[in-house]
Amino acid sequence: MSTTASTSAPAQAQPNGTYTPRYIDIGINLTDPIYTGLYHGTQRHPSDLHAVVERAKEAGCRMLIVTGSDLQESRKATELAKEYQGTVYTTVGVHPCSSQQFTTHKLSPSDMLQQLKTLALEAKESKQCVAFGEIGLDYDRLGLCPKDIQLEYFEKQLDIAVQVNLPLFLHSRAAHSDFIRILGEREDELPRRGVVHSFTGTISEMQDLVSRGWFIGINGCSLKTEENLDVVKAIPLDKLMLETDGPWCEVRASHAGSKYLEGYVDGAWKWVKKEKWIEGALVKGRNESCMVGKVAWIVSKVKGVGLEEVCEAAWRNTVGVFGLGDES
Repeated sequence: MSTTASTSAPAQAQPNGTYTPRYIDIGINLTDPIYTGLYHGTQRHPSDLHAVVERAKEAGCRMLIVTGSDLQESRKATELAKEYQGTVYTTVGVHPCSSQQFTTHKLSPSDMLQQLKTLALEAKESKQCVAFGEIGLDYDRLGLCPKDIQLEYFEKQLDIAVQVNLPLFLHSRAAHSDFIRILGEREDELPRRGVVHSFTGTISEMQDLVSRGWFIGINGCSLKTEENLDVVKAIPLDKLMLETDGPWCEVRASHAGSKYLEGYVDGAWKWVKKEKWIEGALVKGRNESCMVGKVAWIVSKVKGVGLEEVCEAAWRNTVGVFGLGDES
């Protein structure tokens, strides 16, 4: 089932001279059970993970970076990257909302941190892991992990990131002051920087980040409100990355960004409810990498530039930061 994708082949022109987009989905949660047909513990349909990857490629998504959200999921993501070598890559890290695992896991916190480091180094060496994360702070969901634990293990995971010399895959929600302070203390030790993904912060927060060399990841959750769109419009193209964050963060009809979808055409896929799943169909409410083009389309309209300009800027930025091959 292994597949390969060219990281250096340039974007292609169709026979009529029009541009064929190419994408890298920097954030896709392919280890979520929903892609194996398991919804909240109930098997609704057979696994269609392979079809999800193939649809992404059909849509021009040449590479997918699978998010590692804790130690176990990071290991699963690494195995997927081995299975789909050249198409799927991974991150390794523990999400802020999962950071309480450091205090509840059967491993001691120090052993868990050491295993994260070992996994990251091994997966980096075998060219599966391209970033350390998803790490950061989330003060919107303190019920999932208290602030003090988030802060402690954000800093401890940053120490590992420095040691493994990988760019970062970051998460920040309602925590910019602490987030930028902690990053700022280590910026000299993090020359490869990284991306703050699924960005929903303010214009001033975005400007603070990009002025320090960080990149901004945009998905459907970044396009919900008019304020979100103002932020997207202001992101420098040389600091932009694109993502779906599937199975979540789809672009919904209620989102402010959806008004820019006139003229956008999905692939010729059928959409069905999970209870009526058929082979080859997309599942309603389950976001996939093949939808990253919808994000790119809205971004181009919001910024008032061509789709090619957006796609190629995001491609160059992503390839350059994560070391995914030739930037051409």
